[in-house]
Formats: sequence, structure tokens, C-alpha cells
Amino acid sequence: MELTKLDQELQTLLSSNLDPDTDSWLHSKLEQIISSSSTKDLYMTYSLLASKIDSDTILNLSPDTDEVTEYLLKQNATVLQIARIYLLLKVLKADGDFFVPKVANLIQVADIGELETFLKFLILLPDAENYKQTAVEALRTNISTIFEAISMQNPYPAKYFNDQQWNQMFLKAAFMQLDLSAILSIDERANKDLTRIISDYAHERWAASREIEPLFWRPVAAFLDETLLKDMERLFASDNLVENKVAALCCYNSKEPKAIELLAQHPNLKAQVTNKEITWKNIKA
Repeated sequence: MELTKLDQELQTLLSSNLDPDTDSWLHSKLEQIISSSSTKDLYMTYSLLASKIDSDTILNLSPDTDEVTEYLLKQNATVLQIARIYLLLKVLKADGDFFVPKVANLIQVADIGELETFLKFLILLPDAENYKQTAVEALRTNISTIFEAISMQNPYPAKYFNDQQWNQMFLKAAFMQLDLSAILSIDERANKDLTRIISDYAHERWAASREIEPLFWRPVAAFLDETLLKDMERLFASDNLVENKVAALCCYNSKEPKAIELLAQHPNLKAQVTNKEITWKNIKA
């Protein structure tokens, strides 16, 4: 995601979405905060934004989208959310050494809506890794909107989480029965520890005669060892067509010769995967 001119892009978006008085007020406050390095004015302005901007107004975006505006569309960004992120972005770019701990303190006392905004758009802030602890803590929350803010359609976890943190997020999303297709970079962040847990969990579900979300299997393709190959055999033998498709996709995307041999035993499925008639996007269709 190209962020070099992000502040200019967000400024343009806000200017076209805010009434002139509010837009002028925001920029005058920004000048005051930056010129005086005022923590008090930062906190006050951040708080007052909610009284200046309707929290339900969706950001009006041009249909000619670049990567950033496409991300804002996916997140269904509101004007208030982007005004908050723009405020933080500008002060951090102006004086990161001074404002980084101030922003961290601000988020520590944020309400649910403010924290959701911060997590959703954290990737847009300069040196976003400075706030990794806040993102990791969101994995442990019982508040679904907070967990979804960091896990769904968000590139931050793939870029900054280690394998343990990534695995925790993926597994919790599965246990919460969230849409796993909304987790970004699943293939790139797949790892052997995660695939072992997936197989163990699948065995528990099978023992209890329970179904398994098909996308839950997606990370295993690059790690098809003997245990997982037996899992694939079971999926191929299933009366459930979706499970057959899962096995075909996993074997097709594997470099393991035995997996390729196993897929060859199911020529119809192999042909459908090869021709992109079966993909992770349409597997449940």
C-alpha cells in the first residue's frame, strides 16, 4: 500500500466530505497542535471530532480507486473515522518522537468506537509497528467488533504479527465462525505450527461428527506431511462435495509429490481446479 502521499489524499477526501466550517476548524486545530506540541489540544480535538461529524456518514469515495481508497471502501470507512486517523497521521508525521507516546496514551483510554477506528486504519499511520501491542491485545478481547477490526480485511496482522500471533488470530476467527475469506494473506502467512493445529482440530470435529469450515483448511497446502495427506484422503472420500473440493485445492497448491499423485486419482476435480472452476473464493458456491 503506497503511503507516501497519504496525508494529502486523506486531506482531499475530507475536504470533499466535510462542510467548509468543520474542515477549516480541523486544519486550524492541527496547526495549533503541531506548532505548540500540545498534548492537551490533541486530546481535546480528537474528542471534539465526534461532536463535529456525524458518526454514521459513510465516506464518499471516487469510483476511480487506488490501493488506499480501495482499502477504505472495503472497511466501509466513515467520515469521522478518517478524520480521526488523519489527525493522528498529521501529528505523527510532524513530530513522531513527541507524539508517538501521546497517541499511545490516547488509545489506551479510547472508547470502543475509537479503538475500532484505530485498529481498522492502524496500517495507515507512520511507523505503525509502534502500536503492535495494542493490535495484539485486540486478539484477546471478548468484544467482537474490536477483534474483527484487527482481523477482517486488515493488512496489519500479515505485515507485523509473528507466527504465534497470526495463528492465534486465524484460529480465534475460525472458532468465532467469522468469514475466513476476509483474512488477508492466508497463503503467505501459513506455517507448520498452524497446520498441525488445524489437523488436530479437524480430528476433534470429526470425532464429534461436526462439520469443518472449508476455508479453515486453506493454510495446509504447503505443509502436506503424512498426517495431512491422510486428512486429504478422508476429504476426497467424503460424501460432501465441498470437502472433495478442499482436498483438491490443497493438493493442487502443494509441491509434495504424493499430494500431486493423490490429486491425479481424481481427474474431474483436478480439471476443475486447473481450469479455476474451483477456487477458495467460490468453494462454497
